[in-house]
Amino acid sequence: MPNDLDQETGDDLDLMGPIDYIVVEFPGSRMTGEGFPILVDLVDRGLIRILDLAFVTKDPDGSIHAIDIRDIDGDGELDLTVFEGASSGLLGEEDLDEAGTVLEAGSSAGILVYENVWAAPFARAVRKGGGQLVASGRIPVQALLAAADADAADTGASA
Repeated sequence: MPNDLDQETGDDLDLMGPIDYIVVEFPGSRMTGEGFPILVDLVDRGLIRILDLAFVTKDPDGSIHAIDIRDIDGDGELDLTVFEGASSGLLGEEDLDEAGTVLEAGSSAGILVYENVWAAPFARAVRKGGGQLVASGRIPVQALLAAADADAADTGASA
């Protein structure tokens, strides 16, 4: 699943959708791989394009190390070779170290940088119309659930 970002011209970059990143921690470095088939499906359906995928681990002493993608779990069973070559150059060693600082000791994480291909037509239209993205963010599911619970409690109290 190599990426072709380095082959794109400036005009092609104007056609891209928004770029996001996520850091997913696996406490105790226990990765089952359940999410990887879904990630491949998102790519296959043209919803996202993986620009970078990297893994780090944080040792009990706090040191942070990159993990080779070929055998992420160390037992030969979790094969991620389909993701080899997914590197645009956006993620550097400094980024991996920074991602590792948020991990608990003894845990690992996957760092994914991806283009939201599904949003590219909207992004192009906005740019063509002179608009530009000046802020973005993400609301964690836990915050949404807490807001829904608070709303339900308020509705129940006022009924």
